[in-house]
Formats: sequence, C-alpha cells, structure tokens
Amino acid sequence: MRLLKNQKMFIGLSLLPALVLVLVFTYYPFIKGIIMAFQDYKLFDLRNIQFVGFDNFTAAFKDPKFLTALSNSAYWVGFSLVFQFLFGLLLAMVLRKPFRGRGVYQGFVFYSWALSGFLIGLIWKWMFNSQLGVINDILLRLGIIDVRIGFLSDPNWALFSVIVVNIWYGIAFFAIMLLAALQSVPSELYEAADMDGANASRKFFNVTLPYIFPTIITTTLLRAIWIFNDPAIIYGMTNGGPAGSTHILSSFMLDKIIYGGDYGAASAVGVIMIVLLLMYTIFYLSVTRSEKVGDF
Repeated sequence: MRLLKNQKMFIGLSLLPALVLVLVFTYYPFIKGIIMAFQDYKLFDLRNIQFVGFDNFTAAFKDPKFLTALSNSAYWVGFSLVFQFLFGLLLAMVLRKPFRGRGVYQGFVFYSWALSGFLIGLIWKWMFNSQLGVINDILLRLGIIDVRIGFLSDPNWALFSVIVVNIWYGIAFFAIMLLAALQSVPSELYEAADMDGANASRKFFNVTLPYIFPTIITTTLLRAIWIFNDPAIIYGMTNGGPAGSTHILSSFMLDKIIYGGDYGAASAVGVIMIVLLLMYTIFYLSVTRSEKVGDF
C-alpha cells in the first residue's frame, strides 16, 4: 500500500512541471486576456487600469476598420479553405499513382509547407510588385494586361492577391494529409467495385470519398481555425494595407497592440475571435454529423 502511494506521488511530481508550464503559458494568458477585454488597459498608461464593462466590444463594432476586418476574415477563410482543399485533393490523387520521380516531386510540392508564412509573404510581395514583379511581367508578355497593376497597393486587388498566396501556401497541407488517407484505402474495396462494374467516378464517390471523409472533416476544421488565426502572410505582403483593406481580425488585433498599445481593445477582438471559432466548430461538427472526427 505504501509502495502504491509512493508511486502515485512520484507520478504526480513528474507531471507537476508540465502542469505548471501549461497553467503559466496557456491558461493564465487565456484568463488574463478575457479579463483585459473588459478593462481600459493601455501599455502607456498602466497606472490607470480600470474596468469599463463592454465598452471595448462596443467600440470594436462601431469601428469601420473592425467591420472591414470581420468581412475580410470571412473571405479570407472561405475562399482559402475551399480552394486549398480542392487543389490539395486533386494533387493528392495525382501523387497517389506511382510514376517515375514521384518522391522528388512530392518533396518539391511539400517544401512550401515547411517555410514560414511571413517569409512566403515577403517572397510573393516582390513577385506582385507593380514595377519589378515577375507576375506583372508575365501578364504583360502574354498580352493579358496593357499596363502594370498595383496588386498590393490597389484596394481592389490587395485582398484578392493575399488570398491567392494563402491558397497556394495551404495546398501542400491538404495534399499531405489527404495523400496519407488515400494510401490507407484498402485495395480490396476497389477490386470489389471493379467486379460490380463501377467506373472511376462511382469508385471515387462511393469508395474513396466515404473512406477518407473523417480525415476531410478533421483537416478542414483544423485548417479553417489556422487560417482564421494566422496573419503571417498578410503581414509579410501588405501589413494590413493599403488603408486597412487587407486586415483580418487577427492582424487587426495585433495592430491594436503594436501600434496602439491598447491591450484592452486587442483582448476584446481576441474574445470575439474565440466566440466566432467556437460557434463555427459547433456548427461545422453538427452539420457534418461526423462520429469519427480525429481518425486518420
């Protein structure tokens, strides 16, 4: 009995450092952020911190830049997720079939996912440059445009441009995850479908898609959350400009901290983001009705 008690104490002491780290670096900032959302908490006036109720939330919804960031977030997540998934699935289907040099090609395809989103943004920023960018040069040579386009300086093009880059960046993630799921589909299922006379489209919709559906649900859910929270590409390409036209909620929140030092307003935006993500997750899992989410 004493030995068992000592074992439990040893296990508890072994887990204590990890528990402390989680409490200090995860739960404490989370709770502190929620509290700050209801405070007038400015970096340059720390002696005058006071509770202001829902004033930060009211100010956010009255701010046109916040409303722009909110609508941009919907476009940013919606278009990025749909096209990342479609192109990723198509690429996974191609890479699933054996061909010469497939391993090398897979390495090139998956390499982009290993790079920093901010670095990707900087690279594409130069590619989209109106004077020196290769994209304008290609479009001019092909005769598609007559004059150079300010992709990142024109509000009509800026959001479209960063979404295109984000789509390109996230294709590799879906290709990796869906390729792994496709390779796990038993060959016996396809053999049985062949015996039933099923064509390629019927095998895809009746065999492949149902088998990888749990993976699709998990990957799209996770990727939507990551896209919503990740402003790295936007910061690398436009820093939210021009005139805030490419801000999403996460980049708008960071701007409140970096340029305004207003932790209360930034925390209010963060709480709104948490609520939106929670609503999205509940709605998404309810609509898909998946009972195997998390199975790969």
